[in-house]
Amino acid sequence: MSEGQKPNAGRKTPVVVQVSDAGRLPPQDKPAEEAVLGALMLETDAYYIINEILRPESFYEKSHQIIFKAISYLALNQRPIDMLTVTQQLRKTGELEQAGGPFYIAQLTEKVASTAHLEYHASAIIAKKYLARELIRYTGTIQGKAFDETTDADELMQEAEGELFKLSQRNIKNEAIQIDPIIKASIDLVQKAATQKEGLSGLRTGFSGLDKITSGWQRSDLIVIAARPAMGKTAFALSMAKNMAVNFDIPVAIFSLEMSNIQLVNRLIVNVTEIPGEKIKSGQLAPYEWEQLDSKIKDLYHTKIYVDDTPSLSVFELRTKARRLVREHDIKCLFIDYLQLMNASGMNFGSREQEVSMISRSLKGLAKELNIPIIALSQLNRAVETRQGKEGKRPQLADLRESGAIEQDADIVCFIHRPEYYKIYEDENGNSLIGLAEIIVAKHRNGMTGDLRLRFKNEFAKFINIDDDLPIREYTSKSSINEDSMPAPLSPAEDDFVSHQGNSEVVPF
Repeated sequence: MSEGQKPNAGRKTPVVVQVSDAGRLPPQDKPAEEAVLGALMLETDAYYIINEILRPESFYEKSHQIIFKAISYLALNQRPIDMLTVTQQLRKTGELEQAGGPFYIAQLTEKVASTAHLEYHASAIIAKKYLARELIRYTGTIQGKAFDETTDADELMQEAEGELFKLSQRNIKNEAIQIDPIIKASIDLVQKAATQKEGLSGLRTGFSGLDKITSGWQRSDLIVIAARPAMGKTAFALSMAKNMAVNFDIPVAIFSLEMSNIQLVNRLIVNVTEIPGEKIKSGQLAPYEWEQLDSKIKDLYHTKIYVDDTPSLSVFELRTKARRLVREHDIKCLFIDYLQLMNASGMNFGSREQEVSMISRSLKGLAKELNIPIIALSQLNRAVETRQGKEGKRPQLADLRESGAIEQDADIVCFIHRPEYYKIYEDENGNSLIGLAEIIVAKHRNGMTGDLRLRFKNEFAKFINIDDDLPIREYTSKSSINEDSMPAPLSPAEDDFVSHQGNSEVVPF
């Protein structure tokens, strides 16, 4: 058979060869495609070796795409795959002639010397050639739009990032591994936690009650901290970031989509120095406050806090920036203020809810990829405002704004609730709620849920522990309580909350 020809039911038909604009053939390997298709029709389980690697469009030859589609149909319907069944399926769909005819299909099986290198041919040759063709197509499209003077360069950059992100996600393949190394890694974490005084296996937040519920923020977790406006989301995140960086020397990064770098750092200065924000802005400080500023501001110098105030940040830009921060500065935790201000430019969505879902999934994927906790602040919808009564004002998982995917993707969901904001000044026991904030751990994929109280200093935009040593008692069930080992009864003021998940109870006090 001459080069550039293929058989078609015993007759030779010219092959139309595609040539790129530069006069070069697109990346392809016809012999590898023929070898893989032939192997699929000879080896019983061959399809299940490569079905996650290849799809019909992975093949360059149109006839090969048609044949692979027929093979995939047979496999999904649990029918035998050989040259006869493939020929029959193609005849049934009316695509036999387009595929080259019975003679060409029979020839494919004759070109296979061995199926031993099937996976290599599929992944290292065909899939890589397809990836190269897709990159050529994407860059060609972007290049054409870049020549158009009416195109906005920033929007075009977002579109390019979106397309490349979709392409990269399409080619991700995770291999299953034997459990032994995973067990070892898990035991290492247990042993590490055992060496810590507080028994924490994750990153400390400086809020003892929260740390005891979560055992610290865990690697690869997506943590969502949600609240209505004016509840103090940013103040809580900044208080936590300051605790982690200043008190525990943990490198953190803050992506501020709402505030500028100067505004954010001003709030950090207020938090650390405990000088009211109005005075910091105006510079009208008393002599003792200048001394206080000079003394306490030293805590912030040289701390490992990195701030990025890129407005309208896309999830693709975030991935690039986050990878660089982890690589260059060994960042251990990432804060995003806040999730609903992000976008997924360059990708088309039917609704804002779908876009937020995409952003949420991407953040969880990024946390796993970088193996660090990502803390994303989130808005709640207005349902809280319309509910009546004291309990009605407490946020719920259904209140997460714009997407149920946030609840699904998050490993931990925390709510901030300040009853004082809703003119609720006392709890059911008559204890004052003025200046107090409830942190509600409403979802915890790998542990218990629970509630705790923190002191909120509004004038300093600062959250602190009510007590620096807040013990938490944990009971596995009512029947297993050893009364001799129980602590003394709590006073009404100390007995803040009891929360539970299943049969476990957590009592912060």
